[in-house]
Amino acid sequence: MIQAETPALVLASGSASRRALLEAAGLRFQAIPAAVDEGELKLAAQGEGLSATEAAVLLADAKARHVARRMPEALVIGSDQLLVLGDRWFDKPRDMAEAAEHLRAFSGRQHQLVNGTVAWRFGQRVWQNAETATLTVRPLSEDFIAAYLAAEGEALLATVGAYRVEGLGIHLFSAVAGQHSTILGLSMLPLLGFLRQHGVLSG
Repeated sequence: MIQAETPALVLASGSASRRALLEAAGLRFQAIPAAVDEGELKLAAQGEGLSATEAAVLLADAKARHVARRMPEALVIGSDQLLVLGDRWFDKPRDMAEAAEHLRAFSGRQHQLVNGTVAWRFGQRVWQNAETATLTVRPLSEDFIAAYLAAEGEALLATVGAYRVEGLGIHLFSAVAGQHSTILGLSMLPLLGFLRQHGVLSG
């Protein structure tokens, strides 16, 4: 895998998991968090009746566009993830009590992680993609939920599902369908395909 010197690759995110995915793939990039009000955008998307997929792409686009204004020659990647259970879109838990409520809601049910990814360059959107992973949570006892939250601690508050499937969170599930990277917050296979098509990667 060979990465071209130009364009510079920028990740419009402060997410540690997204950075780790790009680093694991051997990419050279700069991470610049985008100052956008995700909560306000999500509420607006729901008010307009957008689907979760449309909303994830909208949020990803807002992040990429915000950073791309300052770096028009760079290839700026924005990504966002929504957790959907039935008609409800979940946000990151505010505290450990809300994390426990999330896990109770997921117990014995399926939910979706919807990932939207967008690329901007030269003042315009040049690519977008949406992927969905479906996760089935086994029935969880109160004892398990308490033990799991105690073991993982407040790091879970940085995750929309109050779990990290790459760690102890794998114990929550009876089935997982979808790309592992989609679950972690950035669908890597379509992104790498785009980077090859765009001339950022060769081989």
